[in-house]
Amino acid sequence: MPASSNPDAAHGRPPGLESLMPGNAMEGLDESTWVDVIQKMDEVYSQLIDDEIELEKKNAELEQSQQFILSVLSAMSDVLLVCNERGVIEETNAALCELVGRAEADLHGTSFYDLLADSVSVERARTVLDNTNPPRRGEGLELNLLDAQGQSVPVDANCTPRVGANGRRVGTVFVARPTAEIKRAYHELRSAHEALKRAQQQLLHSEKMASLGRLVAGVAHELNNPISFVLGNVHALSRYCDRLRQYVAAVHAGESSEQLEELRARLRIDHMLNDLPSLIEGTLEGAQRTANIVNGLKRFSAMDPEARVPVDLNEVIKRAIHWVGKGAAPSFQVKWQPGPPLTVTGSSGQLQQVLMNLLQNAQDAMTGNANAEKVVWIDTESAGNRVRLRLRDNGPGIAAEHLSHIFDPFFTTKPVGKGTGLGLSISYGIVEQHGGVLSASNHPGGGAEFLLELPVAS
Repeated sequence: MPASSNPDAAHGRPPGLESLMPGNAMEGLDESTWVDVIQKMDEVYSQLIDDEIELEKKNAELEQSQQFILSVLSAMSDVLLVCNERGVIEETNAALCELVGRAEADLHGTSFYDLLADSVSVERARTVLDNTNPPRRGEGLELNLLDAQGQSVPVDANCTPRVGANGRRVGTVFVARPTAEIKRAYHELRSAHEALKRAQQQLLHSEKMASLGRLVAGVAHELNNPISFVLGNVHALSRYCDRLRQYVAAVHAGESSEQLEELRARLRIDHMLNDLPSLIEGTLEGAQRTANIVNGLKRFSAMDPEARVPVDLNEVIKRAIHWVGKGAAPSFQVKWQPGPPLTVTGSSGQLQQVLMNLLQNAQDAMTGNANAEKVVWIDTESAGNRVRLRLRDNGPGIAAEHLSHIFDPFFTTKPVGKGTGLGLSISYGIVEQHGGVLSASNHPGGGAEFLLELPVAS
């Protein structure tokens, strides 16, 4: 039949419906009934077409989802294995296939236990699979897998239960990573950390040497006094030794009493004997002062150990004032009254470096001050489990735009060649390592103020 002679085809109805038209109607059925039947069939047919289109759309989305999951599994560098409750492998990824040297199709349907290298790993995996009430977040364990060459490969696995629609466990998902990679990354991280610690310690020591270099003139003067004193006493002792040798030689030669008495008076033996104790005592005192100065310099310049010991902050302040004062201008004064012991836990040398940096920074800030007297005030107090130290100068203070950068590494307002910009930054790091806080502000009465807070030694 030609297409133009089939009106049903033009309306999207299936062919053959003309046989149901009223001309062939069964007796007892009127025309309106058949029209309703035909309309219902048209509706059903249209619904079938819509359902088919929707089904094709869902199938396309399902294929895209499957392709996405496959691409994710293929891109995973970690080993993935999915098995049922009996340990039969149901799904793997490319990383596992590459590790064990077997195709994915060969692994499906085989036992997970066949991939394990030793009985210990088998027992661990069996314990996880046999657990009827596993944690939903999974649990970790160490296993040894057999690689393509039959060698044991240690892996760190996370085992997560797979739950079905009925809420019951239907299998386990193993996600594992070879620990050799983790160990290598850990060793690299550890090496980098050790290198950073060494660099930090060298930087700390370099800044300490820079601070010590500023005190060379004062240290030389400090050493010159006792050494000169000792040198003068040694020369006097050398002359006394010559006189004693001459007098003892006369005694051994058997000189008469009159001659010995005359020689004794001429060599001033009695005066010399009376002067010897004070000369020896002065020499020992000068030598001891020299030794104390050298030990103090060694203690300050030495690389500090990692150990933390109880430290009296008063002693640290005293030593810092002493050394900074040796290299300071004569008009530089530090007003501080020692109070009760303030014991903190830390490194005496490092804390001394902090105080010296703060004092030297205050001294430099007051260099251009028009005041005739340059003063630094230090106040300490104990408040609960904290020790507070306030250090204030009568300099120009800190510019508002510099307050937020005052502890930044290499930040300095000094001319080129006058400062490294590391003193306050290193001091901040030292205080932080001691569990304390170092902050800076401008005092209402003028000048800069630094607040140092440290925990009291337990």
